Amino acid sequence: MNLAAHEATQFDPAAADQMEKIISDLGRMYQERNEALQEVARAHHEALFRLAMAAEYKDDDTGVHIVRIGFLAEALAKHLGQSREYALLLRKAAPMHDIGKIGIPDSVLKKPGAFTPDERLVMNRHPAIGADILGKSRIALFQIAAEIALTHHERWDGQGYPNRLAGMAIPLSGRIVTIVDYYDALTMDRVYRPAFSHEKALTMLQAESGKAFDPAIVDCFVRNHAALCAVRERVTGRHMTFADLVQIEQETP
Repeated sequence: MNLAAHEATQFDPAAADQMEKIISDLGRMYQERNEALQEVARAHHEALFRLAMAAEYKDDDTGVHIVRIGFLAEALAKHLGQSREYALLLRKAAPMHDIGKIGIPDSVLKKPGAFTPDERLVMNRHPAIGADILGKSRIALFQIAAEIALTHHERWDGQGYPNRLAGMAIPLSGRIVTIVDYYDALTMDRVYRPAFSHEKALTMLQAESGKAFDPAIVDCFVRNHAALCAVRERVTGRHMTFADLVQIEQETP
C-alpha cells in the first residue's frame, strides 16, 4: 500500500470531532424545532379555548362547565377502555365542542323562549361553524376537536343534526362528549332552572339510552357514576382551568 492510500484509511480525530459536532448541532436544532412547534400548537389551543369560553360565557359566566367536560370526557374514555393517549386528546379537545356558538347571533343564542323554525335552522349551524374553525389545522388535537364540534349533536337514533348520523356512524369522540355534556349541564344551575340532583340526572340520562345516546356508553357511565361524579366535584372544588387541562403529566383528578 502506498503512503497516500495508507493515510486515506487512517482514523482522523479532527474529522470525527467535526462529525460529532454536526450531529450534536442537528439534534439541538431538531429539539428546538419541536419545542417551537409545541409552543405554536399550545398558543393555537389556548386561543381556541378562549373562543370556546367566550361562547360558553353566554350560558355560564364561570367557564367551569367546559373544563369539567374535558376531564369527564377523559375519565369516561378511560372507563371505556380507550388508551391514555386518546383520553388525553379528548380532555383537551372536548371543551371546544360548542365553539361554533361564537358565530350565532345573540338574538338567537340568548333568546329566552322557544326558537322559530328559522331560528332553529340558524342555531343548528353552530356544529358546522365549530368544525370549520377547528378543522383547518393538521394537528391531531384540533382534528378531533373539529370532529367533536361537528358530531356532538348527532343522536344514536339518527334524529340529530347537522348530518343525521346514527349509531356507530357517529364518531366515538362525539358519542362520549354528548353524554358528559348532557350530564354536566343537567347538574348545574341555569338561568331558567336550578340544577338537577345527581340521581335525577342519571335517571334522565338512562331514559335517553338508545335514543339520543349510545347504550353501551350510557351503561359505562352509570356503572362508574360515583367515580365520574367525584371527578366533577374535584374539578369544581379546585377551580381548575385551561392550565390544568393541558398538563400532559396530570392524571384525571
